[in-house]
Amino acid sequence: MELRHIRYFVAVAEERSFTGAAARLNVAQSPLSQQIRKLEREIGVELFTRTTRSVSLTYAGEVFYARMTSLLGDAENGVDAARKAARGELGKLAVGFTGSATYELVPTLVRAHLDRYPEVALDVRSDLVTPAQVQGLLDDHLAVGVLRPPVHAAGIAVEIIRHEPVVALLASRHPATSKRELDLSDLRDEWFIAYPTNPPSTLNMLMQEACERAGFVPSVRQEAPDSAALVALVAADMGVALVPASLRHLGINGATFRPLRSPRMTVPLALAYRDPARNPLVRRFLETARAVVRSRENVEAVPTAPVDDEGHFSITM
Repeated sequence: MELRHIRYFVAVAEERSFTGAAARLNVAQSPLSQQIRKLEREIGVELFTRTTRSVSLTYAGEVFYARMTSLLGDAENGVDAARKAARGELGKLAVGFTGSATYELVPTLVRAHLDRYPEVALDVRSDLVTPAQVQGLLDDHLAVGVLRPPVHAAGIAVEIIRHEPVVALLASRHPATSKRELDLSDLRDEWFIAYPTNPPSTLNMLMQEACERAGFVPSVRQEAPDSAALVALVAADMGVALVPASLRHLGINGATFRPLRSPRMTVPLALAYRDPARNPLVRRFLETARAVVRSRENVEAVPTAPVDDEGHFSITM
């Protein structure tokens, strides 16, 4: 039994005429009749009652028609689904986000992608440090990472999409909050709350290098596993921290931010992914992410080709 035989049967059943069905299918009437007879012999029952003036379904034909219309519908839906999947418009995509991007970028980016592709389910893995995202990409547990470079792993493309200012995070009652801007050297005697050192995060490396350039080694009281915990510890007045400015969107009471006058620091945010040609869902998500970032205020539009992630943060004294 072929799918075309089912289509022939359904056309005759609905037209109640071999002539009408032949015209609808754009085939000759005689071969159509022969194919219906062949179908009846194959399944072993008569599907139609034929007279010189009319064609009608037998009871067996009615039952067969009900099942076959459903089958044809499933076949058509399957074809449509396959085409959508090939265009990156249907499926499930696992995306990892670094902590600060979780609180600022996720709502806008997820909403924009669902508006474009409502049949794509995004599996959002939030507040993941870069090493965890890289491992997820290598293990195929993630399809795209939104992370902080550098990434040193073969087969992963890194595409920087923005450079973000780094600011000082302080408890709201900290004396330094009386200043509108800070020099990093103002914090030389403070305890610091840091991102993980094993494996080292980009922001931890930035903190260490910036403080050393400012003439001191930061005294780390505690490491925080993620951005939410880091802000909470600072709000509890356990120390200060250096964080991307976007972390202000987290909005934990008791913590505040101050720009750094010296040094001026930026940290990149990047898309990381493996070969997008093998997964159209990834290709579509990258397009959405680029468009969202370009549309945001004070965000630099960047080339769509993957770029080298050397020089992963910049410090200007």
